[in-house]
Amino acid sequence: MEACSRFGKDAMTSAQTMLALLLSGVLIGLSGCRTIDPRDRLDIPGLIVAPYDTSQGDVLWAVIPPANESGVSSVRADEIGDQIVAAVQGIRGVRCLPINRTLQAMRALGINQITSTNEAIALANALGVDAIIAGSITAYDPYDPPTLGLALALYSRPGAMKQGPKTDLDHRALTMAYTDFGKFDGSRFAGDPVNSVSQHLDARDHAVLMDLKRYAQGRSDPNSAMRWRIYTASMDLYTQFVAHHTVGRLIDEEWLRYARIR
Repeated sequence: MEACSRFGKDAMTSAQTMLALLLSGVLIGLSGCRTIDPRDRLDIPGLIVAPYDTSQGDVLWAVIPPANESGVSSVRADEIGDQIVAAVQGIRGVRCLPINRTLQAMRALGINQITSTNEAIALANALGVDAIIAGSITAYDPYDPPTLGLALALYSRPGAMKQGPKTDLDHRALTMAYTDFGKFDGSRFAGDPVNSVSQHLDARDHAVLMDLKRYAQGRSDPNSAMRWRIYTASMDLYTQFVAHHTVGRLIDEEWLRYARIR
């Protein structure tokens, strides 16, 4: 009888020990799986990558303040030019001069706007850059939902911006290309730029809003009241998006140009 009692106590002690070990293991596991606060999550913004050979360093561009062809007199072309410079600076493999440096060189050469390829090349030589971006503002409406149209042309010095390592064109990469929201048939550039694009981005268009939402990922606070829509409430922020998008389309065209000349 005494043996049975001792056996029962030993069995209970063993079960309690096993239960204690099991509970301690669960608690240790829970302490190791700390929940990540969503406010601490960081997203990587989209990146534009150039097709040029950068083995000797990044290529260097300069931007001319865009001409105002929108019909709206309140447009600050110099500020939009600064946003284009910032978008070019964001390209992997490309650097860009400050717009004031370009304006100084234009004044020294007596150039107001690019009227020929020779003028563009002369300006590029004076600045020591590989290419010049000239452009125009084709539409402007700062009220929510905003609209901004940009047309950009790329003039390259002969022999500059050589192609990077040759690789087969990945057709899957085209699904990540910047959407073309339509060409402006009236946009014409002087001379023969190596490439040009024209974009009309109206925030009432859901395709534009979808691209804007992707652009805002990693660039806006997802916990703020407006989240990504802050870019439609501010014309300055919307201009950042349009400049980035249009420069991205220009780089898309550059990738295709190099694919055609192989």
